[in-house]
Amino acid sequence: MIDAAFESDEAFQHTLLKVIKEDLELTAIEFSEYANIPPSTLYKLMSGNRGPNMRTLRQIVKTIRTIEGSDKGDFIAVIAARPVLDNINETKRKIGGTLCTIREYSATTMEEAIIAAVRAEREGAKALVCAPIVSPTVEKIIRIPVATIMPKNSVIEAIEAVARKIK
Repeated sequence: MIDAAFESDEAFQHTLLKVIKEDLELTAIEFSEYANIPPSTLYKLMSGNRGPNMRTLRQIVKTIRTIEGSDKGDFIAVIAARPVLDNINETKRKIGGTLCTIREYSATTMEEAIIAAVRAEREGAKALVCAPIVSPTVEKIIRIPVATIMPKNSVIEAIEAVARKIK
């Protein structure tokens, strides 16, 4: 971001758009709230109608570093089979006014799920979501909160699908 700011206004504009929309997966409004920058100022910067002053540039860089830092820690780990993880569309979600990062851990066996839980805790997970078959064991070996996936609709849908196959 800083290199782009010193390169040209166009480079800064392009980099800012890419970072906010693609890398951070945020809207301009969400980013302006996190950065405490008025939305109108951010829109002017993103459209190229205005170059950043030093204070605004510092605030943008600080906010990006804070949000990107949440990827290295302060995340919620989800342990599940790949087909379940493929249904997760968001890598960040605003929960109770706080931006939470969601990190996926694929596991196909109980052993892989337990190893993934320990790894997630070591990597900085603040909480963990996993299947009911493994959650009682995981709760005994890690110190972070654990929530259990309760796939009510998907269980019914699977029963109906298999029932159609046996007719």
